[in-house]
Amino acid sequence: MNTALREAIADAGMTPLALARKVGVDGKTVDRWLSGERAPHDKTRTKVAEVLKVSAESLWPQAVKSTLKLGADREIVTTYPFRNLCPTSVWAGLLDGARKRIVMAGYTSYFLWQDHPRIAERLKAKAAAGCEIRFLLGDPDSQMTRDREELEGVPLTVSTRIRITLDQLQKMGPTPGVEARFSDSPAHLSQSVFIFDDHLLYTPHIGDGLGHESPLFHLRRLEEDGLYDRFSTHVGVLWGRGREVSLVGGGS
Repeated sequence: MNTALREAIADAGMTPLALARKVGVDGKTVDRWLSGERAPHDKTRTKVAEVLKVSAESLWPQAVKSTLKLGADREIVTTYPFRNLCPTSVWAGLLDGARKRIVMAGYTSYFLWQDHPRIAERLKAKAAAGCEIRFLLGDPDSQMTRDREELEGVPLTVSTRIRITLDQLQKMGPTPGVEARFSDSPAHLSQSVFIFDDHLLYTPHIGDGLGHESPLFHLRRLEEDGLYDRFSTHVGVLWGRGREVSLVGGGS
C-alpha cells in the first residue's frame, strides 16, 4: 500500500478519481499506484507531485532514485526534436502556473497568439496579480530581420510575425507589468528562450527552418549557475541591451 500517496491525496482535499482526471489517467491506474502494484512513469510522477504539491520522491522514493539524473543534466526535464512536438498543454501549464515572471524572448513569439485562446486576457490577469511580463522581440525594420526573411522565403514573413505580436500587445492597452523591447543581437535571432518562473523552454534555431522546426529543451532550475541560470542570464543581458517599445496606440 502506498500510504504516502493516499495521505497526499487526502491532504490535497482530493479523491483518487479527481487526481486521475487532473493528471490524465483513468481511475484504475491511480488504484494501482495506491496498492503499490505499479508506479507511474517519470513525467506522470512529476505531474502528480505538482498537482498534490509534494515531491515525487516522497511518493515513490525507489522509482525516483532509479531514474535520478546526476550532474548538470538533472535540470533537463525533457527534450523535443521539434518545438511543435511540445504539447500545447505544457506551454499552457507553464503560462498559467507562473506567478513572478514570464519572459517571451522569441524573435517573433507569433505562435503564442495562434496556439493559446484568450492569451491577452490571461496575460493581463497575470500582470494584475503582480507577475512581471516581458517580450523581447526582433526589430521588424532591421537588416538582420530582412536577411532572415530572405533565408526563410515564406509568405508570412518575420517582420509580419513580429508586428502581429506587437499589435496584440498594443491591443491589450497600457498594462502595468507588461513591457516589450527590440533586440538587434544575432544571439537573439539564433535562439529563443521562454521563462516561466523556475521553468525555461529553450530553442536553438537550426538552418533556415522556422522556429517550430527546431529542437526544444525544457529546463527547471535546481541549482545556482546551472543550465537554467546560464540561459536566464543570457536573456537578461539581451534585455538590458534592448530598446524599449511603446505598447500604447497602433504601430511600433
